[in-house]
Amino acid sequence: MDYTLQYYDLVLVCIAASLGLGAVIGYATPVALELSIVALGLVSIGFIVHALFVNGPVDEVADLTEEVEPEAVPKVLSPIESPE
Repeated sequence: MDYTLQYYDLVLVCIAASLGLGAVIGYATPVALELSIVALGLVSIGFIVHALFVNGPVDEVADLTEEVEPEAVPKVLSPIESPE
């Protein structure tokens, strides 16, 4: 089974890259480390906002109102005992 790179994988890479780039800019240039981390931290917040609100993990708002039966939740994640 091959692993394919998904959208949220790219979002996590972009968050880490922007914060890492902020640290590199802070150490390698005359720009203050605090300023570069904060500036590129805001960029990473932009990635987070886009991933949550613009391209969220649900297709429609109606998907958020559907109840899930306890039997449909995997036993590892379920706080209650499974009927099996």
